[in-house]
Amino acid sequence: MSASARPGWMEKPRPLTQTAKALALATVVLLVCVPFLVIVSTSLASTREVVDNGGWVLWPSEPTLDAYRDIFDGGIVTHALGVSAGVTIVGTLLSLVCTVTLAYALSRPGVFGGKPVLLLVLFTFLFPPGMIPSFLLVKELGLLDSYASLVLPVLVNVFNLVVLRGFFQSIPEELYEAARLDGAGDWRVLVSVVLPLSKAALAVVGLFYAVAYWNSWFYASLYLESDHWPLQQVLRTYVVAGAGLTDATTGEATVTAPQTVQMAVLVIATVPILLVYPFLQKYFTKGVLTGAIKS
Repeated sequence: MSASARPGWMEKPRPLTQTAKALALATVVLLVCVPFLVIVSTSLASTREVVDNGGWVLWPSEPTLDAYRDIFDGGIVTHALGVSAGVTIVGTLLSLVCTVTLAYALSRPGVFGGKPVLLLVLFTFLFPPGMIPSFLLVKELGLLDSYASLVLPVLVNVFNLVVLRGFFQSIPEELYEAARLDGAGDWRVLVSVVLPLSKAALAVVGLFYAVAYWNSWFYASLYLESDHWPLQQVLRTYVVAGAGLTDATTGEATVTAPQTVQMAVLVIATVPILLVYPFLQKYFTKGVLTGAIKS
């Protein structure tokens, strides 16, 4: 095909177009990276440097870990970090188990009561319960001031359920029939056939659940006492309410500048998800592409 006969989208981009794209990409990268750099730099700066620069530091001249040392010595953030990690791990595993089993049951044709259950699930998606009914339900179940109140009310996400159900339905029916001919039951088909083919979708849904549990603070503010708060609720208290960092045993306030403490807690709350995402990125991309192709 000659150069003159090529469609417009196949032509080589002009230098001016390439330059404009590079500038736009560089601008987006700076808008994302500079605020994060400021947060990390402020958390590593000394008290005097933070005060002299009006509360923000782009690059600390004398990096120090005083803010992080005060945070972990105090015990509050350490305990909250353990709470968030435990709730995220347990909640994600339970949510995946419940979502996978329910999605598999609803994806199979001829299941008794499948359509009414699916309509009931979709009804909760269209008309979610309000805050007061949810609180009264948690109270009547005896879950107040219990970590179960952070998991059970949001155990199954309807959106994730619909995604997995659609993925299970896209698996060729011949694979189900072949497993049936080999004498496999529903559980064997799910474990030996469906789940190995759904690693990408499970990674995507698992990441959605993990991020939701890790970032959740609203339910903790409703159902838990302050000594059981997860990390995000502690972070909100420091950043929004401007509370000072106190020692968990003596109650004495630390001398670190509040801005450095806030930024240090923000870094601690952000880094775990940033460390987990690269390991799931290939599954995340594969799951999105697979869903786009099969749909």
